[in-house]
Amino acid sequence: MNALVMSSRGKCFALIGLLLGGCGVAHVDQDARQTRTLAAVASKPRRVVVATDGSKAASQANANRQHAKTEKHDTGERSGCARAVWVPVKLDPASKALIKKCQAWSPAAPHSIHGVDCVAGNCGNGLNGAEAHWNASGPIDWQYYAQGEYVGPARLPHVPDYRLRVDDQIELVYRITRDELSEPYQLNVGDQVRVESFTDPALNRDLIVQPDGTITIRLLGQVRAAQRTVEQLRQDLEQRFTKYYHEPAITVTPTRVNTQLEDLRATVDSRFGQGGQSRLTRVTPEGTIALPAIGTVFVNGLTLDELEQEINERYAMAIPGMEVTPVLFARAPRYVFVLGEVAVPGRFTLEGPTTVMQGIALAGSWNVGGNLRQVVVFRRGEDWRLLATMLDLRGALLGKRPCPADEIWLRDSDIIVVPKMPILLGDEFIDLVFTRGIYGVMPISTSLNFAKLSSL
Repeated sequence: MNALVMSSRGKCFALIGLLLGGCGVAHVDQDARQTRTLAAVASKPRRVVVATDGSKAASQANANRQHAKTEKHDTGERSGCARAVWVPVKLDPASKALIKKCQAWSPAAPHSIHGVDCVAGNCGNGLNGAEAHWNASGPIDWQYYAQGEYVGPARLPHVPDYRLRVDDQIELVYRITRDELSEPYQLNVGDQVRVESFTDPALNRDLIVQPDGTITIRLLGQVRAAQRTVEQLRQDLEQRFTKYYHEPAITVTPTRVNTQLEDLRATVDSRFGQGGQSRLTRVTPEGTIALPAIGTVFVNGLTLDELEQEINERYAMAIPGMEVTPVLFARAPRYVFVLGEVAVPGRFTLEGPTTVMQGIALAGSWNVGGNLRQVVVFRRGEDWRLLATMLDLRGALLGKRPCPADEIWLRDSDIIVVPKMPILLGDEFIDLVFTRGIYGVMPISTSLNFAKLSSL
């Protein structure tokens, strides 16, 4: 039977879709920026053969393979796409683009990269908890930013909510709200008022509320003024002066108020130093900070928003009119400890998200003889209980496992131990027992004359 020969043109398209997902696609952000995609143009026909005659089908298959090989050589594409041209496409901000992996993002990254996606398992491989291996390699989105890869994407936040801990440094920025009070203002110690009488100008004078909360009035002596409104003080003075005047006509005018607020402002004033009204404090080992006018505040485990609410509620009860905004000035230092068979054991600072292999790299890599199959990580829980896990990093560090499940994230104060291999332990045992022990106490020297042995 004659073979049925059909010819068609091979194409690689740049797909623009409304939904991001599936296998072998790359992600494009939802914005109106211009991106470049490939519009593939096939320059040669591709022959596809369907036949029942074995000889003819074989010859046609060979022709197809030769044709595909020539086409791949002509286009220069590793993935076998047809020759392509760049076409600028303006994406709809409400949509996302689906780009085939055989296509490149820009002229700076013209080739597709093959690798393993450890989350998706490269379209089905490595799911259900199993590791994806190199045989699951396929096109992946590797050079999305091309020459801008050193900047990289805006990854997910390190933690959903940052909670304060011991040794965190917090800068508290103070601001006078000048909001209208819902209740009449009550005089405080240090406030200043003017007392006047239209009947007897000799009673007129400026008075300061004394530390005991009183003011001194001519003819009346000590009169309580603190924790009273201006109207309440005026009525009290009016009633007291009726013993001396038929119509006292007393007027009380506040000339200086909010002195407690001004005192607090002076305490945190940095306008002649670093600038602004702020105060820098550190979380103590007991998890507290000390603030003027409100005292000790427990902050350990609180978010910055929770701390702001707590502080402002306390200041509203003590000194209305002041708003405080806490700012994380410096995080408490976080360390990881690496010891055992590494080049430079010691304590290292965790400046960002760090994995166990990165921790070993901080220590200068592992030594020959280190047991990479039994790397131990010790950890302290939130209640200081001791936890431990054993990891097999040999395949990952030797490049045999692209998605090692043992590549875990490190936490503050984790201890990484790279133990010795059994052969190294045996070598040390021989060195200690025999070389330094028995031979050290009873030196035994032996020699072998190879010349005489050869004459035998």
